[in-house]
Parts: sequence; C-alpha cells; structure tokens
Amino acid sequence: MVLGAAAAIEKNKQLVNELNVFPVPDGDTGTNMSLTIATAASGMRGKAYPSVSAAADDASSLLLRGARGNSGVILSLIFRGISKSLKGADAVDAAQFAEALSVGADTAYSAVMKPAEGTILTVSRVVAEAAVEAAPESPSLEQLFELMLSVGEPALRETTEQNPVLKKAGVVDAGAKGFLIILGGMLRALRGEVAEDDVFAGVSDRSAFSVFDTEEITFAFDTVFIVRKTPGRSIEPFKAYLDGIGDSLVIGEDDDAFKVHVHTDTPGEALAEAQKYGTLELAKIENMKAQHEALVNGGRALSTDDLEDTEPAAPPSGEPEKEYGVVAVCSGEGLVSLFRELGADETVTGGQTMNPSTEDILTAVERVPARTVFVFPNNKNIIMAAEQCRDLTGKNVVVVPSKTLPQGIAALACFDPSLPIDDCTAQFSEALERVHTVQVTYAARDSEFDGHTILAGQYLALLESSLIAVESDPAALHERIAEALVPFSPELLTVICGAEVTDAAADALETALSSAMPDAEIAHVDGGQPVYYYIISAE
Repeated sequence: MVLGAAAAIEKNKQLVNELNVFPVPDGDTGTNMSLTIATAASGMRGKAYPSVSAAADDASSLLLRGARGNSGVILSLIFRGISKSLKGADAVDAAQFAEALSVGADTAYSAVMKPAEGTILTVSRVVAEAAVEAAPESPSLEQLFELMLSVGEPALRETTEQNPVLKKAGVVDAGAKGFLIILGGMLRALRGEVAEDDVFAGVSDRSAFSVFDTEEITFAFDTVFIVRKTPGRSIEPFKAYLDGIGDSLVIGEDDDAFKVHVHTDTPGEALAEAQKYGTLELAKIENMKAQHEALVNGGRALSTDDLEDTEPAAPPSGEPEKEYGVVAVCSGEGLVSLFRELGADETVTGGQTMNPSTEDILTAVERVPARTVFVFPNNKNIIMAAEQCRDLTGKNVVVVPSKTLPQGIAALACFDPSLPIDDCTAQFSEALERVHTVQVTYAARDSEFDGHTILAGQYLALLESSLIAVESDPAALHERIAEALVPFSPELLTVICGAEVTDAAADALETALSSAMPDAEIAHVDGGQPVYYYIISAE
C-alpha cells in the first residue's frame, strides 16, 4: 500500500503543485509529499514483514526521517498515529484500519500549534470519522477505502470555502488533494492493480542475456540523474551535448527540474556539464558491460541498489564540548558564509524549492558538538520538519521559528551564548518580531489571484505572505516595494541579492529604496540564493 501510494503521488505531484495559491517556484506541496513517502517506499521495497504492525512501524520511522515541508511532516504524523494504533497487530481489518486512521488524524492535529480548517488536517479528520462510522458495515478494507475516497472528494471541495486564502485563489487545498491521491494509490494496491513501480512485473526475470556479446553494448555506463533547474536557462543546448556523447537519451522535465537517462562512456563529463544548467540533486551510474558479463557467466549483476544492502554509517556525532550550538537552513554561497560568520556551526542546504528533510536537519544537529542546539529553519515550510528532530536525538533541540532568512539573520545576530537558555529564546523572539521581509521572485505559471492577473515570468513581490506587486517592469517593481516598506519607518534595510542579480539591477533597487526612505541605512549582501532575486529585510 505504501508503494502504491508513493507511485500515485509521484505521478500526480505536478497536479498538486499547481494548486499553490501563489504561482511561485516554491517548495511545492506535491513534491514534498512525494519525496516524503518515496523515502518510505525506497526503504520498504523488497522487504518481507512478519506482520502489519512491523510494516507500519517501518513506514512510520522512514516517513518521519524523510519528511519535507509542512505537508510531508503532517503526512508522517498521520502514519505515526496509524503505526501506534496497529502496534502488535498481525493483520488488519476494516474496523482496525478505520480506528488507526482516526488516531493518525488526531496525532497530526495535536502536533500543529494552530490547526487551520480547510487543510489536509480537515480532510483526514472527515475521512477518518466516516471510516470509523462505516467500518462495522464494511465487509472488506477495499470497500472501506472506496467509501473514504467518496467522502473525501466533497470534503476536498469544501476546503475552498473553509479557507479564505483558498477562496481568493479559487483552488482546493494542495495537501488535502495529495492526501486523497495517496489513499487512492493505497486502494489500487489493495485491488491488486499494477502500480507505476511495478510496470515490469510481468516480464520474465531470466532474460536471454547470452544472445548478444558484451562488445555489442556501444556505451558502457547507464547514467541517470536529476538536476534542479537554473531559472530562465534553456536546457536545449544540454540536450544536444548529451546526444553527441551517448545514446538511449531520454529527458523528462517540469518547471523546476529535469531528469536525464543516457548511455555514455563519459558519465563524469555529463554530470559536470549538467551543473551549468542547475543544481545536481541525484545521480546513478551503472556499468552495463560489467553487468552483462556477470549475467552471461551465471553471476548476479551488481547495481547501485546493492549499496542499500549495507547499513549506512551513522552520521558523525559532535560530542558535547560546549553548551550551545547552532544549525541554520539556507542556500547560496553568500548566505552560508553570513550564517557561519554569525556563529552557525552547521548549515543545511535548503529553503524555497528545496525543503530539507528531517533527516537532513538531524544529521547537522548530530554534528554540532553541543548539548543544546538551536535550529533556525528560516522558512515557514521547514519549521515542522525541524521540530521532528527533538524525538530523534539525545541533544536538546530548540527550534527558533524563523519564517524568513532575514528573521534568522536578525535573531542569530543577537545571540549571546553566555545567557541562560530562556533568555536566549526570549531575545530570539524579540528579534523575529521586529523584522519585516519582502521576497522577490517570478511567476512560474499564468494565474489569477485576488484581482491580480499574473503572467508566467512576471516579477512577484511578497511582503511576509501577502502579494504586493505583480510587475513586468523592474522600475515599477522597485516603486511598489518601496511603497510597501515606507509605513514601517525602517532604520535598517538589508538587500540580499540572488544568484541571477546584476550589480546594475541591485543598484537601481537600492536607489529606489533610498529615495523613498532617506533616513534608513541600506546594507547589501550578495546572498547567491536561487529562485529569489531579492530578499529584503526591514528593521
């Protein structure tokens, strides 16, 4: 059922992503949910479990560590509740699963400080309540899932009316939609239908490898990799390059990333060239000639899957040498350097478009040689993933709820490690309150929102979570940003420039801000962050 769910959400993640209220190239809900449950599917694939309880425990543990973004964390919490309810069960019937899902929904609700209606929380609760009520009359688990989906669809439509922001945008909740897709994938597994990961299930497992010679394999290395795109850069030249160094070329892409499959003799060169077009996220290289020789000789073809057979080494643990340590989430060379200068022991690559998992943050926490580790998520969609680390380490993890990079910078700048922990957290809270943040990016697709007609490629400026500008002209954009910040009468403005910003463009923005707020001091930081042209802090 987990494998079926993972296949379903992977296939439909872009559909879920496009339900984002703002059409920004953000760390999208569908991607986060897919990556979260894919961690469990990868860890469970090929295993045999002695009981439903054992399978549920493994799924829960893997989902927790792989959780990304708020939607991924909530999904992991639902599975944690399911696992808790099924503890010790050899098998599960409709009534037991209904109760388990109810515990899962309650677990997710209780973990969210201010649960809002019209979200995945609402739909999971409505579905669970209907399941508990109907379970005594359901002769099979399959029929129970059919009922849950029939109840879930109208509950999903209702989220538009329950949440004012969704109503403005005219969309249903993305996380709730992802949840129903996952239930649908689980139902397909119950029905015995073929999932995406099982498309070769009917193929004989003993192909006639000896009918051709190893030397007939033109290119030796089967190379597969995923690259997170550099915004605005065409990959057409890269396609032509790959076509010249190999064969069997297949490239799939969406707005944010592209995946390459190619047979080549120079995989290293392919990967190096790929990094001119974005950030390399995942790669798999296998020697097909060596695999063929092994099979012809009656052996077994080694693959990268064999690397998973070895228990991974535990992350290096920083033995406590001091009272406090700091982990900060950020991306961009300049921002990494800045957080290091402010006292961060470890940084985790992440932010918009690339929410790190709980495991990523936990690994950094374990490296810090301190008894108490302050974690600065610097993104509202990473806070919950960071909070899950508390149950996974013996260290005291304190999550400072910074929702933006400027908030994290301001809070860390006032850190005094000589103070008691309560005084530190109080200072952090004060710093978070006095910072206002404008983020400037581009529209990833055409859309309508709150009276704005948004065209793909236009500049979007957001003050906190409110859309304040949709512009095609940089000068008009600068004017709108300045108008939005004037009411705060800031003493300090910090302009953090992204990887794509030229000096001339940065100077034009800073001139506009200076003209509108002549008494404010303006600081410039070359952050190097992807996707967001500017991140502007007003204090």
